[in-house]
Amino acid sequence: MTATIVTPAAATVDEGGAAGNPAGNPAGNPAVSVSAEVRFPLSIIFDISAQAGAAITDIRLHYTVTYYKLAEVISEEYITFTPGKEVNTQYTMDLRQTGGLPPGSRMTYWVTVKDDSGAVTETLPQSLQIKDERYSWETLQEGMVSLYWYNGSNAFAQELMDAAQAALGRLAENTGAALENPVSLYIYANSSDLIGALIFAQEWTGGIAFSEFGIIAIGISTSQLDWGKRTISHELTHLVVYQATQNPYNGPPPWLDEGLAMFSEGDLEYQFTSALEDAEKNSSLISVQSLSSPFSAYSSQAVLAYGESYEIVNYLINEYGREKMFELLNIYREGVGYDEALKTIYGFDMQSLNTQWQSAFKVMMVP
Repeated sequence: MTATIVTPAAATVDEGGAAGNPAGNPAGNPAVSVSAEVRFPLSIIFDISAQAGAAITDIRLHYTVTYYKLAEVISEEYITFTPGKEVNTQYTMDLRQTGGLPPGSRMTYWVTVKDDSGAVTETLPQSLQIKDERYSWETLQEGMVSLYWYNGSNAFAQELMDAAQAALGRLAENTGAALENPVSLYIYANSSDLIGALIFAQEWTGGIAFSEFGIIAIGISTSQLDWGKRTISHELTHLVVYQATQNPYNGPPPWLDEGLAMFSEGDLEYQFTSALEDAEKNSSLISVQSLSSPFSAYSSQAVLAYGESYEIVNYLINEYGREKMFELLNIYREGVGYDEALKTIYGFDMQSLNTQWQSAFKVMMVP
C-alpha cells in the first residue's frame, strides 16, 4: 500500500488572543487577553493583559496537557504581577521543571482574572500545539501512523513507513494487539538533532517513545536505514502495548514490554545472542522475577536483559500461541499483578515461567 505524501504549510502556533468578557459574564468584569509562544524544547511564554474598573488582584493560569489518560488533570499557576487596573504581564513555563513535552503534543490553557471588587473573568480555553519549528517538516500518513521528517527523500520516508506498517502487522499476527489510537513518528536527521529536542537526554539516546502521547522521536540518518527500521519497530510496539494495557494500577512487567518490542524487530542481533550464550554457559541467566524490575544501567547486563526478554516472549508465543499472548495483554488492562496475570492465563507464576523458558533455551542451545 502506498502512503500519501503531504507537504505542510509553514508551521504556526495556533493560539492567539481570545477573551474579553465571555458569554454569560456580566458587564464590568475584567477584560482579558492571553497568548502563548513555544520556545521548543525548553519553555512556553504566556503573555497576559487585563483591564478592570478596580485593581486586579489575582491572575491564574490553568492548563491541561492532552495525552491518553484515565482522568483529566488541570494544573494551576499563580501569576506574579503588580496589582492595578491595567496589567500586562508575562509568565514563563520552564519545561525543565514541569517536564518536557514531545513535538506534536498539545495543551489547552486559559486564565482567570479577579479584581478588587470581586469581579472575575475566565477566558475561553485555547489549544496550543508543541512544535519543533527549527526544522521544515514533511508528512507521510498511512492508516493510524503519521510520519514526520525533514532530511532525506520521499523514498527514505516511505521505507520507514513500510517498516512501521510491517511491525504493526507482525505484532498483530503474533499477539493480536493493534493500535487503538493514532500515533506520530518524528524522524530527526541524527541523534544529535534528537537530543537537541529533549530535556536532560542521555548522550546515547537514539530513540524514545512517549507512550502516553502516542508519539515517537528517533534520530535516523539516511545511512542508518536498517537500524532505523528496527528502532521504529521496537518503539512502535511500546505504544501498542501501552494502549492495549493502559490502566491506573499496574502495567505489564518490563520483560514483557521489552520482549515484545525486541520480538517485533525480527531475529536477535549478534550482541544479544552472544550474551545469552555466555550467560547460559556460566549459569548466570537473569530470573524472570528480576526482569520484572527496571533493567540494569550496566551495558552488559542490559544487553542480556533485552535478549532474555525476547526469548521469554518467543517461548510463550511458540509454546502457547498468539491467542494466549493477547489474553495476557488484555488482563493487564485490569491492573492485575504479575503472578496473578500469568496464573490466570497460563496456569503458572513467574518462578515456573523462569524454569520453563530456561529449560527450553538450554535444549535449543544443544548442538
